[in-house]
Amino acid sequence: MKALQVLVIGGVAAGASFAARARRLSESAQITVIERGPDVSFANCGLPYHIGGEIPVRDVLAMQTPASLKALLNVDVRTRSEAVRIDRQNKRVRVHDLQTGQSEWLPYDKLMLAPGAAPRIPAIPGIKDSRIHALRNLADMDRIAAATESGMRAVVVGAGFIGLEMAEQLHRKGLTVEVVQSGPQVLSQIDAKMAMLLGNELAHHDIKLHLNEQIVRFEGQDDVLHCHLASGGKLDADFVVMSIGVEPDSPLAREAGLALGARGHIVVNDFMQTSDADIYAAGDVIETADRVFGDQVSVPLGGPANRQGRVAADHLFLKERARPYPGSLGTAIVRVFEVAAGATGWTEKRLKTAGRAYSITTVNDLHHASYFPGAKPLTVSILWEPETGVLLGAQAAGYEGVDKRLDVLATAISAKMTVEDLCHLELAYAPPFGSAKDIINLAGFAACNQRDGLVSTVSELPADSSVQIVDVRGKALADANPVPGAINIPMPMLRGNLDKLDSSRPVVTVCALGKNSYFASRVLRQNGFDVKSLGGGLKVLMNARNPEKQ
Repeated sequence: MKALQVLVIGGVAAGASFAARARRLSESAQITVIERGPDVSFANCGLPYHIGGEIPVRDVLAMQTPASLKALLNVDVRTRSEAVRIDRQNKRVRVHDLQTGQSEWLPYDKLMLAPGAAPRIPAIPGIKDSRIHALRNLADMDRIAAATESGMRAVVVGAGFIGLEMAEQLHRKGLTVEVVQSGPQVLSQIDAKMAMLLGNELAHHDIKLHLNEQIVRFEGQDDVLHCHLASGGKLDADFVVMSIGVEPDSPLAREAGLALGARGHIVVNDFMQTSDADIYAAGDVIETADRVFGDQVSVPLGGPANRQGRVAADHLFLKERARPYPGSLGTAIVRVFEVAAGATGWTEKRLKTAGRAYSITTVNDLHHASYFPGAKPLTVSILWEPETGVLLGAQAAGYEGVDKRLDVLATAISAKMTVEDLCHLELAYAPPFGSAKDIINLAGFAACNQRDGLVSTVSELPADSSVQIVDVRGKALADANPVPGAINIPMPMLRGNLDKLDSSRPVVTVCALGKNSYFASRVLRQNGFDVKSLGGGLKVLMNARNPEKQ
């Protein structure tokens, strides 16, 4: 019986995962991997950290080599080879050897497309200057590492995940760093209030952030690269990193006539099959179903790419026993010096844009028991469906324990759990690790209070002068960071000072973290007041690095 010819275009996450799983399921298949670059499998998420020296040994990032894949998996790997055409009718791929210049047709019975995504590079004057770099692979990493040294001036264009990591690592290497971001906040993948701590952390390390700004042209002059801003200003740099997003590397699929989505991603079914049943696709080049609502989304992350490669291989060799890909949540996290922030599922701005009903709950606490040394502040925000309480998305930001909470919430969203379910999650507790009531439980409690009508929340301080703002923090904290127009009545004194408030006028209660303002709102509501509480407290509004000072 003729061996199945399996051809894989692209290595790294999806392609390498597919090839490895395919070999484990079939010893007889002839598996060939075509990779344009010199490296077939590498840890692309670790690239910034080698540039900054935090990962000192380069070789640990090269997960596999052609030789190791041949020895381990009996897979034929052809690096520095580019697939230039797919002939679907004759089931073959034209491959160009970038070293010899020769081309040949390679046959396939089944084809996997995993070319990934390419950095988005704007068509602006001067963009081809050799001092302007993007980071996609080990070769890019090597060029950036060789071109940068302490004392240089760097401009990072884009404050997404890679942009923030590069800013941190270039600073670590001793460069002076400025970041240019087209939007009003860093990390547009999360909501503005949750991203605030990241922006503050950049400022704390003397990284200047230019928000609502764009570079319109680059101009090289002597040893300086002038970065001209849309506002009319100019930044001088020795080095620039472009990090404004990625685009699916799908021209090959387009030319082959495969179905593409509105943004150029390859359309696949739940088993990663394209519009041609003999061609699979996975990774950053595809769009998949959103796990919450089922919309088509693109999630250029390593975790989904690896799992998609496995799903495709299972479908190819396990047939009806294969399990479909359940969709993507886009769970992601970033570290900026001492701060981490991340998200899973839908954000508030996405829900608003889509016109979907939602409620939001934001809570603050410490990442482990307050009495155990080293407890640090942590903020968690959950979004949920008002009618059912089902979780739609979540975000977290803080100094410790952010990843743990995001992982729990990603699991909860995948399981279609409700805010009521969060209340009763039994999570690992000992003073060095958490609290008896973890912040995840607190988010569930607070959301249930909202669902049950025990509290109404606002996300901003009211501008209406007819609304009474009652600050229930202690006098020292209120005096140190006063809320304009607020009446300070510390929570323990509230019941004895109700006569200081006008019961005919609405009230908004505020405190540092949101807990005492909730308590105060319950007291006032049961005494006849029309009252709302500032959700999440002043911590999510104050532009301060040290929330404990609020």
